[in-house]
Amino acid sequence: MTRRTPLLAAVLAILTVFSLNSSAQAVTYSAIAGTGSSWSYNIVRQWMSDVNSNGITVDYTPNGSTQGRKDFANYTNDFAISEIPYQGVDESGQVDKSDRPYAYLPIVAGGTAFTYQLKIGNTMVRNLRLSGETLTKIFTNQITNWNDPQIKKENGGRTFPDLAITPVVRADGSGTTAQFTAWMADQYQSLWKSYSGRTGLTSFYPKKGRMLGAAGSDQVMNQIAASTGNGTIGYIEYSYPLNKTAADGKPFPVVKVLNKGGYYVEPTEYNVAVALTKARIRTDLPQNDPLYLTQDLRGVYTFNDPRAYPISSYSYMIIPISGTDRTMTTAKRQALSDFLFYGLCSGQSKAGPYGYSPLPLNLVQAGFDQVKRLGKADPKVDLTNKDVKSCGNPTFDGKNPNKNVLAEKAPMPAACDKASAAPCGTDTGTNTPSTDDKNAPTTPGTTTAPGAGPAPVAGAVDPETGAVIAASTATAGQPVSAVATPLSSDRPGQLLPFAVVDAGLLVALVTAPGMYAAFLRRRKGVL
Repeated sequence: MTRRTPLLAAVLAILTVFSLNSSAQAVTYSAIAGTGSSWSYNIVRQWMSDVNSNGITVDYTPNGSTQGRKDFANYTNDFAISEIPYQGVDESGQVDKSDRPYAYLPIVAGGTAFTYQLKIGNTMVRNLRLSGETLTKIFTNQITNWNDPQIKKENGGRTFPDLAITPVVRADGSGTTAQFTAWMADQYQSLWKSYSGRTGLTSFYPKKGRMLGAAGSDQVMNQIAASTGNGTIGYIEYSYPLNKTAADGKPFPVVKVLNKGGYYVEPTEYNVAVALTKARIRTDLPQNDPLYLTQDLRGVYTFNDPRAYPISSYSYMIIPISGTDRTMTTAKRQALSDFLFYGLCSGQSKAGPYGYSPLPLNLVQAGFDQVKRLGKADPKVDLTNKDVKSCGNPTFDGKNPNKNVLAEKAPMPAACDKASAAPCGTDTGTNTPSTDDKNAPTTPGTTTAPGAGPAPVAGAVDPETGAVIAASTATAGQPVSAVATPLSSDRPGQLLPFAVVDAGLLVALVTAPGMYAAFLRRRKGVL
């Protein structure tokens, strides 16, 4: 019996190790694919890179919101991203709806910026100010030269070159276009209607005159940044000019837009957060209503807070919620739900440095409720240990869930940003608040003062730790892919080798003393 003890102990040790490893049920993922918005692509791309280390493989093609919605309706993707909901019928009379059961959930906020290339001699203009009316006239071909008296007046009498304005617009069906034209249609209805013949938004910009069309946000940015781009101006999410380096080594500038409070402001995370406190989110509808959580931005356009950026909005993901959806499996739903939980929580802390603005608590909570519908569609999806209380979101106040910390600490604009004042001499596009407050907060990873230098390239700084991280190797506007193989959060392929090693160590610990004692007895007998 004594001789068998070490062997029995070894067997028990091995069984214990494998029992412990098998009891930790690994969550299995399969690769998921999405298409749609390029407006939100830069932050989504970063989230994709972040979750890949946990075994979640996401493929996303930024082919425009309109195409993303079509792909979803045709079951050719697992999710879509769009800045606007399905319209029923689009501008050309084509069907824009989905019979595939779905739900919307907000994923990130941001500002539609106006970036440009304008030089006086060889020097870039970096502090341009324009009112909403002037912008609308530029994009409806009523102001066609940079030396226009209206532009000169809004910039303290500064004289700009006798140079034709070349607006760059989206050539594809775009949520960015839809948000921009919705703003013009609401605020400058007569100007917009006389140009477009429409009274509402459109996803397809009616290109006329000198306008250039480009498919995707990255191509709009490239047109403006080109060596032939002097005189161009385009509408685009703030992230793109922030992360595009101009010939002078700085990010591309953005227009300071006049708000209803009488100040010219940029689309920083702070100004966007302030503006969106006036967004009306359709939570008054039943959760199964297709328009649940969609946005009404009319209050944003007219908000008179001096800090508010008037063209601020949310981007939405469209997810499948039917238990019989023919493209979905348990492993895919698990990957999608965990990807969304990351984006809604930890991923929001990266919004500011990338040129976006994090979601407030009420939208994160509503997003969680939508994700839970994936679990209702398939009870095998593990949604445990997911709670807003653990979210590292810059807008959250742990003591008061109705408080938006980011909006409250947003600094007042500088005195020189007031419409009646001479323009500030500092650069725009640096992702820092333009303010006279020396104690004003700054976005992690950016410069500490307006115009002090370029903003970081996306991926340069982890806003949670401040540590330098590797930049993404993906090219903007290109699909980001990985091998579509089933993966596991616990890497089951790696569990077996570690289990064997663990078992070996336990066997050694248990059997070594007995074996050594037996060796000593035999040696004593020989002697």
